[in-house]
Amino acid sequence: MLKHTIFHEDVFYEYFRPFRHPSAHFDSWGGFGLEAAGGDFEIIRSYDEKFVWTVVDGGAGSDQFIATGIHCVNRVCYMLTEIPHDWAPIEFRTEFRPRPITQLGLKCRMTTLKKIMLRHHEVELKCK
Repeated sequence: MLKHTIFHEDVFYEYFRPFRHPSAHFDSWGGFGLEAAGGDFEIIRSYDEKFVWTVVDGGAGSDQFIATGIHCVNRVCYMLTEIPHDWAPIEFRTEFRPRPITQLGLKCRMTTLKKIMLRHHEVELKCK
C-alpha cells in the first residue's frame, strides 16, 4: 500500500491539467470549478469519476485541498482534469495565502508524483 501524499497545488495544475468545461454555468475556482447543483453537477456526473476532483475546506485551518473523486462534506466545488487520478493516494493543498512553488521545487515534486502514479498503477495491475 502506498503512503498518502500531499502536494502543492501547482503540481496538480502541471500534472493533471484541469480544464474549464465549455458548458460550465459559473466561473468559480479560477474558471475551473463546477458547482454541486443543476447543470454543473450533471456535467460532473457524466464524467468517469477518475477525472473528477473535489475542492474541500481544510477544516480547522484556512487551507483547502483538492481531493480525488466526488465528495459532499466540506465541498467547495468540483474540477475535471485531462489526466485521470486513478484513485492514487494523493491530494493537493491550496494555501489561504498562496505562495507559488519554485521551479526547482515543482520539478522535484513532479518527479515524486510521477513515481507515485507509476507505483500506484503497478499495484493496481497486481491486484487484478
